[in-house]
Amino acid sequence: MQRICIFVDVQNIYYTCRQTYQKNFDYNKFWAEATRDRELLGAYAYATDRGDAKQMQFQSILHAIGFTVKLKPVLKRRDGSTKADWDIGIALDVYEAAAECDTIILLTGDGDFGLLLNRIKKRFNTDCEVYGVPALTSDLLTNEASKFIPINEGLLLN
Repeated sequence: MQRICIFVDVQNIYYTCRQTYQKNFDYNKFWAEATRDRELLGAYAYATDRGDAKQMQFQSILHAIGFTVKLKPVLKRRDGSTKADWDIGIALDVYEAAAECDTIILLTGDGDFGLLLNRIKKRFNTDCEVYGVPALTSDLLTNEASKFIPINEGLLLN
């Protein structure tokens, strides 16, 4: 049975689905599709922690589905802008998991992860499936993916 690990860039998936479809991603449908006939070694959702009730409810839903939710506080800069970027944390976790599983499933459209996918293919011979909104997923990422699965109406909440 194929061993998989799932990694979700929650902010990226939220904003790309909202921008393109004005809808939210259906994590339950995704989970059923991605884990069918596979052995799940781990599933991680990387999100920002603003501390509001709606966000905490969403994180509870992710946890109930089966995700380990990793939170990073939103940092406020001196100029008033905010930042809460998980890219390095996701990359480190994916790299470590790639040695243990057959396929990494990565949900993001961020092209910065293309180099990571290239490296894990060469180093560990690990496949990587990328789920992303087609219009907002970088070619740098899809070119390195073993398989690109478009997020479309079938993976969105009605």
